[in-house]
Amino acid sequence: MEQKLLTLADVAELLNTSSAQVYALVRSGDLPAMKMGGRGQWRVHPERLQQYIDQAHKSTAEWVKQNPLREEAVTGEADS
Repeated sequence: MEQKLLTLADVAELLNTSSAQVYALVRSGDLPAMKMGGRGQWRVHPERLQQYIDQAHKSTAEWVKQNPLREEAVTGEADS
């Protein structure tokens, strides 16, 4: 077993977000994690993190398909 389990701080750094945001992802069940030790410190397996990232990309691509960019958003001009 070569892969190191990641702390929430590790995940936050990799995702370029806050530890609080990662904790919210874990507590909501969006990002699978486990509690370890007597103090219940959270750990995330790197494969689970990659699955979360892959799913986020997939969900975003679907959202983009369903919400096409309007021309005025690109040009900054609104129809009069």
